[in-house]
Amino acid sequence: MNIPFEPYPFLRSGHGMTIGSAFWPRSFHLPQPEKRLFRVDPWSQLLAQCNWQPGKDKNAPVIVIVHGLEGSSDSNYMKGIAEKAFARGFHAIRVNQRNCGGSERLTPTLYNSGMSSDYRAVLEELAMVDGFEEIFFVGYSMGGNLVTKMAGELADSAPVALRGIGAVCPALDLAACADALERKDNFFYQRHFVNNLMARYAKKQQLFPDRYSTNGFGPIRTVREFDDAITAPNFGYRDAQEYYEAASAKRVLDQVRVPVLLITSEDDPFVPYASFLALQRERNPAIRFLATRHGGHCGFISRHNGAERFWAEQRIVDFCEALHER
Repeated sequence: MNIPFEPYPFLRSGHGMTIGSAFWPRSFHLPQPEKRLFRVDPWSQLLAQCNWQPGKDKNAPVIVIVHGLEGSSDSNYMKGIAEKAFARGFHAIRVNQRNCGGSERLTPTLYNSGMSSDYRAVLEELAMVDGFEEIFFVGYSMGGNLVTKMAGELADSAPVALRGIGAVCPALDLAACADALERKDNFFYQRHFVNNLMARYAKKQQLFPDRYSTNGFGPIRTVREFDDAITAPNFGYRDAQEYYEAASAKRVLDQVRVPVLLITSEDDPFVPYASFLALQRERNPAIRFLATRHGGHCGFISRHNGAERFWAEQRIVDFCEALHER
């Protein structure tokens, strides 16, 4: 767990590490996954890709992985965590957030950063229906906020089956992240997110034309403008700021009781390190912060080959394995 991060020599900047991780060629050695649908409300299901250990052994630990904004179960870090955990004897479940991974027809709703109840439903099904006794949740970026928020909301009532939470560059303060995206040096990330969000909204409008409007928004150029015009009104919030306050895990971190590992980087372009410094001062003993000087946003590409190349993935699986072996 205490292996320091040594960045890949040519990717020392936050932007370089962030972009490099998106284009780094990777191959994975996982069995063909089994598709599974998790019912999270009367009208909605989440699509998951499951790699079960032989016989779906109930004594084997389970790791549930949740992606970031506009990611999917096929994102490289999702497969990377699954591969490493599966090799160590975990059942590995890669969950698509609502509408992601081609699952737009499985829910009439959009998705947002506060829908932690979806993952509580997944947890309850795995524990109470499947009978698994050791379950870990891992989230990247937006997914990190969701699984951490779930742990905080569960507080002292967390089921004994929930053994730990891992979060990489979690967007725990959504307003701060939206502000950071509006910096000039983050223009291309912002444009990428907005284009993808608008394309997904257009697809939902085609599927549910009576529910979603195609006009009246004006130009949408930023994530905050998208959340003001679309996310907030569709989920009953006054505006983006009220949504960010309600959906950010930072407000429930003091209630977390299960072990949590939060990995972040000082040079993350759009999840500000300053927000973690404020959270560290609260000193919840259940939460361990692991911060590196370099790493970018969910990059953490190390100078070492093999399993250590993607350093954060290895640390998360080490963390879960150590809790399993207690």
